[in-house]
Amino acid sequence: MTLWGGRFSASMDESLWDLSESYSFDAVLHTYDIIGSIAHVKGLGAAGLLNDDEVATLVATLEAIELEFRDGSFVRHGSDEDVHMAIERRATELVGPLGQRIHTARSRNDQVVTSLRLFTRDALNEVARATLALGEALVAVGDRYPGASLPGYTHLQRAQPVLLSHHVQAHVFALLRDVDRLLDSRERANVSPLGAGALAGTSLAIRPSYTAELLGFTTSFANSMDAVSDRDFVAETLFDIALLGVHLSRMGEELVLWTTSEFTFATLGDPFTTGSSMLPQKKNSDVAELARAKSGRLVGNLTSLLVTLKGLPLSYNRDLQEDKEPLFDSVRQVLLVLRALSGAYASLRVNLESMAEAASDELLVAIDLAEALVAEGEPFRLAHERVGHLVAAAVNSGRTLREVVADDVALARFDGLFAPGAALAKRSSPGAAGPAAAPRQRQRLNATLEELRSRLGDVSQT
Repeated sequence: MTLWGGRFSASMDESLWDLSESYSFDAVLHTYDIIGSIAHVKGLGAAGLLNDDEVATLVATLEAIELEFRDGSFVRHGSDEDVHMAIERRATELVGPLGQRIHTARSRNDQVVTSLRLFTRDALNEVARATLALGEALVAVGDRYPGASLPGYTHLQRAQPVLLSHHVQAHVFALLRDVDRLLDSRERANVSPLGAGALAGTSLAIRPSYTAELLGFTTSFANSMDAVSDRDFVAETLFDIALLGVHLSRMGEELVLWTTSEFTFATLGDPFTTGSSMLPQKKNSDVAELARAKSGRLVGNLTSLLVTLKGLPLSYNRDLQEDKEPLFDSVRQVLLVLRALSGAYASLRVNLESMAEAASDELLVAIDLAEALVAEGEPFRLAHERVGHLVAAAVNSGRTLREVVADDVALARFDGLFAPGAALAKRSSPGAAGPAAAPRQRQRLNATLEELRSRLGDVSQT
């Protein structure tokens, strides 16, 4: 079955068919196409283009086709180029010529992008929910180990001691920004293109605002050419997922490091690790490595779409068929990573002794010495240089920084800075890594979580 047979005297060449067919990947849109088609049929009824009996028959037919998809009995015919054509073909088989009226005042151009917007809206919701769940799993890690500390790093060198809860919440705040972006993208995607036709609308008296309301869209399109050619919502979704993937990769890299024998900061539960086919002693953090690797795929999907879009003239071009596989793949892959990492963090067991030992590195007190001098009126650059000389003396002599400071009559009074936990306690400014700043940070985190959960609930899934 083709939708343009009258113009042509020969069927499509097999090589073009193999290049053109999209059923092999767009069949996942079947539910969304049927939902959109039901709304369109009801819109045709409201416009007087179908009578009540015809509307009822077509709606029931489309619902029956959806059941066929769900129970696995739907059969694709060899001539079904895409899922949209397959559904219309099946409707015509079931109710005869009435099925051919479904496409009245509609083009595949607005039909396909309507289905894709419905899919994207649900996908954004699903990814946002899974991202929030990962954030909650991270928060739980900090809650399991209250008061635990480890070194914070810059340049992968020990920098200052931080609370474990502060460290994991740094990841959570990044994830919350991801959710915020996903929900913003959902808002911009939530516009109905149905009724735009091929590119210029139709002479028939349809009401796009009516079908937009039936489909739960915030509004209908303003410009028919833009409606059928716009894939900003796909590119934006792919960007959101790619940046989320970068954050997940960073978390994966950290888990790889933490679970090495060199760091010994943590171990993952056996269900989230693998062994070696050769080396019996190995326990590999594959979940973290795969999370790290998937980010390249997500960035690649974004890049492929942007390159596809960059040279297209208005309005619809067949190039836009290439929007679906990157989108479907990115959604699937990021959900796999989010769910696996949520389980991995739930299984994480922290080696408190190793973390605490690393956090108690006396060199990490250097900034506290400098700031103590600043508090007494010494310019920071002079204090920084003075403490730097002390650090160099300690490193070069093989003594501890505390010993070097104790030998300096002018600085011996600062010995208390080296007491266990003292350096961490000094991190008290708003948003800082110490215990005094933690409650306010947690309040802000909880408030943001609640706000995002509320926004997420504003649009239910299709």
